[in-house]
Amino acid sequence: MLKAFDKNLTQRAMQLARETLEIEADAIRALHARLVTDDSVGQAVGLLMECGGRVVVSGMGKSGHIARKIAATLASTGTPAMFVHPGEAAHGDLGMVTAQDAFIAISNSGETAELMAILPIIKRMGAPLIAMTGNPQSSLALLADVHLDVSVAKEACPLNLAPTASTTVTLALGDALAVALLDAHGFKEEDFARSHPGGALGRRLLTHVRDVMRSGDAVPKVTADVSLSAALLEITQKGMGMTAIVDEAQRPVGVFTDGDLRRLIERVQDFTKIAIRDVMHADPRRVGPDQLAVDAVAIMEEFRINQMLVVDTDGKLVGALHIHDLTRAKVI
Repeated sequence: MLKAFDKNLTQRAMQLARETLEIEADAIRALHARLVTDDSVGQAVGLLMECGGRVVVSGMGKSGHIARKIAATLASTGTPAMFVHPGEAAHGDLGMVTAQDAFIAISNSGETAELMAILPIIKRMGAPLIAMTGNPQSSLALLADVHLDVSVAKEACPLNLAPTASTTVTLALGDALAVALLDAHGFKEEDFARSHPGGALGRRLLTHVRDVMRSGDAVPKVTADVSLSAALLEITQKGMGMTAIVDEAQRPVGVFTDGDLRRLIERVQDFTKIAIRDVMHADPRRVGPDQLAVDAVAIMEEFRINQMLVVDTDGKLVGALHIHDLTRAKVI
């Protein structure tokens, strides 16, 4: 049971939480309204599209944290980008920046000393400068080739001091820039996967059948003239719950699975007198080794099967897939 003091504290916390979200939401709505008549974002995107190098993002303090996130978002969505700390830049790291790069400087006041110390060099270098500030008349804004106005009516902090609404608006505008550039570059799911190979999407879009299939002696196969008993021995030894049936050219002509065996037991007693060709499923489902593993998953799900054969362009058996192989590879 909460004490009276604790209840009051909880109520006050909830009130401030709601007010914070309302103030920050209002700040983003105000930014949205400004962009109806302000084409600065379009100008910034144009500069960044013309950039032959990387987008360098810089800021101090809380603006620096936002700058890091914007650089990371740009880099992961097809725009090469990096963060440079303005203080470190004044002591050697400015060597990372070239005339082919574009520079995004973030400062709510537009007067951050560490940024102002390095920006004249950026300008002399010839790199285009985009400023994100809360003051269109600030030194940084006036120095920039393009100024992005991230001003807010007030911070969410009750003291109107701690960067809260202003950092939220700056982050949101950075996301807007990244999305606009993503679209302009024609960035696709496959491109996203290449920059996120460790993620779920990366595994799904970068993993091919050949990466997860079983091959060589691990592939269960018999010829059509062997007995059902011999085929069952092959199934048992290879542990895939099925065997492929191939012709003389190693092309699959059928498949026999554990499920087929269970159904066969109901009507057959002596397996030694049955040839595998008489009980196999002809024309089995198959996939190519260079197809995406997710394509194999889709086929398996559509036809409710747990195994599938892999064939090359000549139709020859080169591998086999089990649903567990795809699960282990985290394709599913």
